[in-house]
Amino acid sequence: MQRITLSVDDELVAALDRHMKKRRYASRSEALRDILREAAAREQLDGGSATRNDGFCVATLAYVYDHETRDLGRRLNQAQHKHHDLQVATLHVHLDHDSCLEVAVLRGPAKAVRALADDTVSQRGVRHGQLHLVPAERAAGRHSHGGGPHDHEHIHA
Repeated sequence: MQRITLSVDDELVAALDRHMKKRRYASRSEALRDILREAAAREQLDGGSATRNDGFCVATLAYVYDHETRDLGRRLNQAQHKHHDLQVATLHVHLDHDSCLEVAVLRGPAKAVRALADDTVSQRGVRHGQLHLVPAERAAGRHSHGGGPHDHEHIHA
């Protein structure tokens, strides 16, 4: 770990202190480290990082929709099947008589994950949608988990 010195104007220090208190960080250093990690993750997902992972990610897509909207269930299902290679799991919750919440766990290239999110939240009847991307690396190869060697992919977030 390296120690650095920063010169920051009073307004930014106050903003950092508010952020630190709001998120309950023990120190400014910890708050700044997380802010910098988030910036590095955004850069990595956009494909601009020197430690580039080709924008591979794991993600959650949460959205609320009116299940009574004409053909919405069919359209959402078609969008999910169009991007079946990105789907890991989906949680479906009935919020009330009209509204459902779905949370999809996704993995793949960030560009493709964003396309699926856009296809989903732009549907008529989807009221709220939020995509959360986390950069990840793929690690594939032959290895054993006690049941004999086999090939499959692991994801490191």
